[in-house]
Amino acid sequence: MTYVIHGATGAQGGPLLTRLTQSGHRAVAAVRNPSAMKGVPAVAVDNASVESLAQAYQGADGVFVHLPVVAEADRLTYARNIAQAVARARPARVVISPSGWVVDEPESPLQNQPDSAIATLIREIQQAGISLAVVAPRLFFENLLNPVVLGPVKSDGILRYPLRPDFPVSWASHLDVAEVAERLLLDHSVTGVVGVGQSPGMTGTELAAAFAGHLNRPVAFSSLTPEAFGDMIAPLFGAGAAAGVVAGYQAQAQAVANAINPATSAQRLLGLAPRTLPQWLAEISA
Repeated sequence: MTYVIHGATGAQGGPLLTRLTQSGHRAVAAVRNPSAMKGVPAVAVDNASVESLAQAYQGADGVFVHLPVVAEADRLTYARNIAQAVARARPARVVISPSGWVVDEPESPLQNQPDSAIATLIREIQQAGISLAVVAPRLFFENLLNPVVLGPVKSDGILRYPLRPDFPVSWASHLDVAEVAERLLLDHSVTGVVGVGQSPGMTGTELAAAFAGHLNRPVAFSSLTPEAFGDMIAPLFGAGAAAGVVAGYQAQAQAVANAINPATSAQRLLGLAPRTLPQWLAEISA
């Protein structure tokens, strides 16, 4: 049994590859240069080549897809190529992570557009008739480790983030995503969207309170505009990536919440509860 993991060098695919390997399954990293993986089983793929992807998927029991953070035009090309390769190779199961992009709220300003890369990927794999699940987190606790966020928390007791203080979010860890993705790769009985994150969602004020409890000092939440946040992260991630982040938080400014649907949550469908923020803080500090 072989599972092909996209994004295996990153924050979502990496923990999933580790979980599958530790549980005794044969999981391989789908990367451009397998020799750089230093002993980690890997298969060479080129997202720009349908043939390359189809060869990697041939005979696979499951494929985990996480599109890279690149220009949307390139993401769309990769999405179409991956879907074509899946249709050709027909792996037994595909699990997709939209990486926080909303795909199950058609009336929400957060909903990904029908012609976007992630929406195209999901639609075309559904049309291919492959068993499919979408592991759907919202925002990641790991975002709070960004130096421009965590630094002021520690130095000034201020949690600055581009959300309203009362805006509820189903926060989750990348580790939670990996746990749910592993279950979905192994258990084909659940299909469709599976939300991952706190339910009900946590507000910015509640985030600050959790940090205060962990650090044993007062921490206050302070809202930033998406544009100001973009200016802060651009030196770290580049202007292009920062622009995408800004657009995402601009959309959230127009929404009433960014919370998963309890009816399609991992808690309800799989019996898997995500880490709370205090649990996650304790875990990463251990």
